[in-house]
Amino acid sequence: MKLLSIRVYSGRNIYSHWPVVRADVDLGKYVDIPTCDIENFNERLLSMLPGLKKHKCSKGYINGFYERLERGTYLAHVMEHMALEIQNILGYDLKFGKTRYLRDDTVYFMVFSYINEIVGLESAKLAFDIIDSLLNNKEIDINERLFYIQTKANENELGPSTSAIVEEAQKRKIPTMRIGENSIVQLGYGKYHKKIQATMTDQTSCMSVDIACDKELTNYILRAHGLPAPEGKVVTTLDEAIVEAEKLGLPVVVKPYNGNQGKGVSLNLSSKLEIGRAFKIAKQYSDRILIEKFVDGKHYRIAVVGNEVIAASERIAAHVIGNGINTIKELIDIENRNPLRGEGHQKPLTKIKIDDVMLLILDKVKMNLTSIPKDGEIVYLRENDNLSTGGIAIDVTDDVHPNNIKLALRAAQIIGLDVAGIDITTKDISKSIVENDGVIIEVNACPGIRMHHYPSKGQPRNVAKAIVDLLFPPGAKHSIPVISVTGTNGKTTTTRMIAKILRSNNMTVGMTSTGGIYINDDLMVQGDTTGPRSAEVVLMDKNIDVAILETARGGIVNKGLGYDLADVGVITNIGDDHIGIDGINTLEDMADVKSLIVESVKPDGYSVINGDDIYAERIAKRARGNIIYFSQNPDNKLITQHKYNGKKAVYLKENIIYIFNGEKELPVINIENIPATFGGALEHNIENSLAAVAVSYGIGIDTTIISKGLSEFHTDATNNLGRFNVFEVADFKVIIDYGHNIGGYSRVLSGLKKMKINKLIGVIGVPGDRTDISILKVGELSGKSFDQVYIKEDKDLRDRKPGEVAELLRKGCMLGKLTDQQITIELDEKEALIKAMENAEAGDTIIVFYEDYQPLYDAIKDFKAKLTSDIINEIPAVVGKV
Repeated sequence: MKLLSIRVYSGRNIYSHWPVVRADVDLGKYVDIPTCDIENFNERLLSMLPGLKKHKCSKGYINGFYERLERGTYLAHVMEHMALEIQNILGYDLKFGKTRYLRDDTVYFMVFSYINEIVGLESAKLAFDIIDSLLNNKEIDINERLFYIQTKANENELGPSTSAIVEEAQKRKIPTMRIGENSIVQLGYGKYHKKIQATMTDQTSCMSVDIACDKELTNYILRAHGLPAPEGKVVTTLDEAIVEAEKLGLPVVVKPYNGNQGKGVSLNLSSKLEIGRAFKIAKQYSDRILIEKFVDGKHYRIAVVGNEVIAASERIAAHVIGNGINTIKELIDIENRNPLRGEGHQKPLTKIKIDDVMLLILDKVKMNLTSIPKDGEIVYLRENDNLSTGGIAIDVTDDVHPNNIKLALRAAQIIGLDVAGIDITTKDISKSIVENDGVIIEVNACPGIRMHHYPSKGQPRNVAKAIVDLLFPPGAKHSIPVISVTGTNGKTTTTRMIAKILRSNNMTVGMTSTGGIYINDDLMVQGDTTGPRSAEVVLMDKNIDVAILETARGGIVNKGLGYDLADVGVITNIGDDHIGIDGINTLEDMADVKSLIVESVKPDGYSVINGDDIYAERIAKRARGNIIYFSQNPDNKLITQHKYNGKKAVYLKENIIYIFNGEKELPVINIENIPATFGGALEHNIENSLAAVAVSYGIGIDTTIISKGLSEFHTDATNNLGRFNVFEVADFKVIIDYGHNIGGYSRVLSGLKKMKINKLIGVIGVPGDRTDISILKVGELSGKSFDQVYIKEDKDLRDRKPGEVAELLRKGCMLGKLTDQQITIELDEKEALIKAMENAEAGDTIIVFYEDYQPLYDAIKDFKAKLTSDIINEIPAVVGKV
């Protein structure tokens, strides 16, 4: 048994509309051996992962999977459940999974859901390794592996503050997107999006953050504005610290001047020895140390969002309560077993860590880790009260004195923070700190909100919601329109047509396509950019009003979607291309795969479907939102029924494209006025125009703008690079087109038959990953359609041998009745075109179905330049004649 590959789908995908991991395994000799026939397999497996007994499986009830094991099931299916169970052990409640046959008799794939990507990936690996250990009697330490996974997961997990904000955004249907591996998350798309990192927003001033991080400067500014703050000074040496402490008067506080989360903070220091030990601890976090006058009282955190106090908590330092039996070390261990405590920010509370700060505090009260506190005695283990060092929080939002609310808001305003955590020390928060000798200790620029969401006592306060409402006030836009286009043929041209129309509407368009990523007419990234990563690049751009995403099969199958939900999803057609690849073996399979685009449409959005396609009804059953059918036939049965039901449709009637808006017909444009159709000769561009009209109308573009955009859309290098680009070369034409499958060839050749041509010459080739039958079909069609053929091959052979594809095309051409004299094999694409041009005659048309556009363009330019040079050289010189 071999683990072949593991891949992650972080967005909507062909297996589910939530994130999944896919693992491919080759079962080898175990393909037909059920688990019940493998000696002691079930018993040993269940002893390792007893939770598997509770899995329901397809039975739908607890113990259903256990029954399958007892009766006998197969290893790929077992691995799927194991990956889920491992995640369950680590605290992730997950149930979705499925296993299917893939290829070669013994290869299967399984998919299962995940929440943390690292945990999902590592769970698949561990599940395989456990099976391998059982089959081959190898040792495996599951607990060690689980600890390793948990450690990696904690590093990868979003913090509690970020997670809470993301959850609130998703409740409001605001799409979220993690950027990189850290905690920066984008909320929304395009020009309306905002970014957060924990509770810091992209509206937060960088200077304000710098001020807040400089505790001495913050203290100075607060005091300058008349707000109560403790006296203090930054020092760099212990001698300076002791001198400053004596000036302030003991007791004092020692802390890193730019620290966070209470790290390195020591309070209530009353001797040089204590100051020295505290100074050494603080030095671990900063070279500059802040010495402050200690203020006695309780510690509070007030959360300010915008111009409002959202929550307030009393923070209590990490502590244990004695029972007269256990030592302090034992009491810490007992408390750390509290299910609410976890590592770092993993859970509502953090486990208590033993370190030098704790030992210093215990020493101050003449205790150590082996001391046994009396029954009911409270032993404080920290003087700072941060949750990150094991503290707890009690909600006191309703108890805060009105004047303290004003002071907290004033402090945030003075420092310039939109989100702030104001730390106050006072004896009683219900009384004004001005009258109660309280002070503002710190102003935090990126305050944690875990304490407010999960108080140990009192009412939870939803600070995350307040932050989302600050970024996106109710009614504010958070996302631009997203249009996703797929199909076997025509998706690039359709995408570009839509972009042209929307630019005519004065919109800034972000577009992905096979040609690259564009912002309006500016090429930002060159290449085939039809996958999810390219989509994310566009959606991250603050400049764009609308995103138009060409979404190819490869990206859908191998990576899923790069967006959440589209406003419009388009399927141009389903054709015979890429069959037999990635487990897609039939046209029905292909229709189902591409249907993901219309499944992922907003409830009030539109699914645009080609009513002339034989799979239209199959696709429509899976579509979401409202359906707009388009057709070249006004009497198409789907169009007729749709109109009868008062639904929107787009169709061609008497050479005019009409929109039916649910009540009446609206004429848009005569196809003869769309340059890309060549007067109606190119039916595939009529089809593409219909799709573009449907999309544009679906997002509210006026018909006059739609007409203007299409009337200015040419099949040239500016508007539609590589799609039926026509070049006049001497007395013959060269056309460059991206037809790369039987459908693409058929559509182009059908249009050419309607044009006046002397001889039609083809420079043909097909990508090597197509099936032999598909390649032969292209060859046969070429043999029937061309007077002369030059066969070339792509540079990327896609695991074929040199000349293999060319030979299949040659055989196909001969099936189409071309002779050897009419077929030339020249594997180099550029050289094949040059030979075709050298042998062309007046009135001929050459069409080259290309892999690489630029060399062909250069070849045409050079050929024309050479012709001009030759003509000039042939003109006789006339000298000295009058």
